[in-house]
Amino acid sequence: QLQFVESGGGLVQPGGSLRLSCAASGLTLDYYAIGWFRQAPGKGREGVSCISSSGGRRNYADSVKGRFTISRDNAKNTVYLQMNSLKPEDTAVYYCAARELFRTCAPYEYGYWGQGTQVTVSS
Repeated sequence: QLQFVESGGGLVQPGGSLRLSCAASGLTLDYYAIGWFRQAPGKGREGVSCISSSGGRRNYADSVKGRFTISRDNAKNTVYLQMNSLKPEDTAVYYCAARELFRTCAPYEYGYWGQGTQVTVSS
C-alpha cells in the first residue's frame, strides 16, 4: 500500500520560501504521477502542481506559475514542491497524492492521500 508523509510546512512571511517534501513508502514511486494539492479553510481542495512518473511533464495552477516548482527524486522515493514568493493566499494545508497515469491535476483523480502539512504565510 502506497503511503505518503508530507513535511516542510511552517510559518513564513510574505515573499518568503518553503520547500515541501512528500516521502513515499510501501511502493516505489517510479510508475506514479504525483500531485501537490492544497485546501484553505472553508474552501475545497485544489490542484497546485502535478508531475508525471518520469518527471518529463508538469503542470501548475495559474495562481502559482512562476513561483512554485515541482520536482521528484525517484531514487529517494520523494517528490518536492519549492515555493517561492509566497503570498498570504497560499496559506493552506498541502497534501500529496498519486495516480498511475499522468493526465490532469484534478484532486478527484488522485488517491493515497497523505495527512498534509500546514503552510501559513503571514507577517
